[in-house]
Amino acid sequence: MNTSDFTFDLPECLIAQHPSAERETSRLMTLNRASHEKRLLHVTDLPDVLDAGDILVFNNSRVRPARLSGIALQTGAQVEFLLLKRLDEWTWQAMASRTKRRRIGSRYRFADGRQAEITEAAGEYRTLRFDMPIDDAWLDRYGHIPLPPYIKRPDTPEDRERYQTVYAAITGSTAAPTAGLHFTETLLSRLTNKKIETAFITLHVGMGTFLPVRAERIEDHIMHEEFFHIDEETASLIERAKAEGRRIIAVGTTSARALESAWSNGRLMRGDHATALFIYPGYEFKVIGGLFTNFHTPKSSLLMLVSAFAGREFIMESYHEAIQHEFRFFSYGDAMLIL
Repeated sequence: MNTSDFTFDLPECLIAQHPSAERETSRLMTLNRASHEKRLLHVTDLPDVLDAGDILVFNNSRVRPARLSGIALQTGAQVEFLLLKRLDEWTWQAMASRTKRRRIGSRYRFADGRQAEITEAAGEYRTLRFDMPIDDAWLDRYGHIPLPPYIKRPDTPEDRERYQTVYAAITGSTAAPTAGLHFTETLLSRLTNKKIETAFITLHVGMGTFLPVRAERIEDHIMHEEFFHIDEETASLIERAKAEGRRIIAVGTTSARALESAWSNGRLMRGDHATALFIYPGYEFKVIGGLFTNFHTPKSSLLMLVSAFAGREFIMESYHEAIQHEFRFFSYGDAMLIL
């Protein structure tokens, strides 16, 4: 299957640059995989769409404010880094602006005077060794929220709140699990009152999630690796629901990938694991029976995942209809529920 099969033309005005006024007021397109029926609703309608006994599985990873602006000591140029992974208390894997110019031995000065040197360079990644430990408290003070590149503005104080889910608990993501941005405490309470259960997993979202598939054939794409954790309570709940024939609905593609990756011999693996699972049409889903998600970028592995779940033609048809109805796309955009 060709990567070009997963592209579409999107007017730039439909790429959401800001969050909706209220989280749950975002629009919602529901898709029925069996009947191909579509409905245009709002996220606040979700409790009326789902059935008692359904289980929503959320990703509770928290976005780290890991975008840093530094000054190159050799040239005085301003350089932007995105810290991706802590290797130890002094050292981080990072991506940098104008990557090819960021050579081993280059040094940079950051907020409060601390400095860092590039000690390794591999492809688009750089290893930064700081002269003092960099922890989450320092990043909370000096770092910026790493908004995706299609949001053409600087981050603001509002993004500190709105680019996090209300249930975010464990810091480690480079980007938000954006499907969860639509939920509020009020909406979660309404779901509970409807006897719709909730469960939480943790998958720390990496930048590779949002990168386009560059291989001409999707089968040649190598998926990035991400780390996830499933605790005993969540695993037992989902196994019991599967045995009872209840519907498990992943909130976001990250939750879907974690659940599908962890399923083995009729059980979910507990504890810490890594996944490089690439889900595209032809994949047979083992766990989820529903997916709540945003509208994704062309040629992305995320668009391929939802196409695997609902069928490529049905998804592409639905995307074109969403464009006609002026739905808002991508991270701060509207939502889709596939059942």
